[in-house]
Amino acid sequence: MKLLLISLFMISFSIASAQNYSEAELANKEIITNAFHDWQEGTGNFFDLLTDDLHWEITGSTPYSRVYNSKKEFLDQVIIPLNKKLKVKIKPTVRNIFVDGDMVIALWDGEATALDGKPYRSSYSWYMKVKDGKITEVVAFLDGIEFSDIMERIPVEE
Repeated sequence: MKLLLISLFMISFSIASAQNYSEAELANKEIITNAFHDWQEGTGNFFDLLTDDLHWEITGSTPYSRVYNSKKEFLDQVIIPLNKKLKVKIKPTVRNIFVDGDMVIALWDGEATALDGKPYRSSYSWYMKVKDGKITEVVAFLDGIEFSDIMERIPVEE
């Protein structure tokens, strides 16, 4: 009986919580959820959601921890060089996605294989500001040691 009451409470709480989200918040969460799903399935490019005037901040104290002031700058200096170092591209596994106003927060794990055969595994938390279905700003938390290691360990031709 106690388990049944706890279950009913949790279902009621979940329904009540979902009803507190605005249509815009639910739409933003759905956009990000679908983009991660398509990325995981290999049927979409998550980074297509970025606006050209994107503001992407990588936190921490690595050589890559800074603000990138456009989609092009971020892709050219982070994503493209990282992908060149991978034999098997990053596959995301989402732990959870949260929404608060125009901010969508994704907690996810990424796994890939580097050109030298070693695994690349990192956990991420991305705080994404979404406007008109596009990502305009991101504050990204990740394993800086793992990221820096693969960026420095694997040489690639430019």
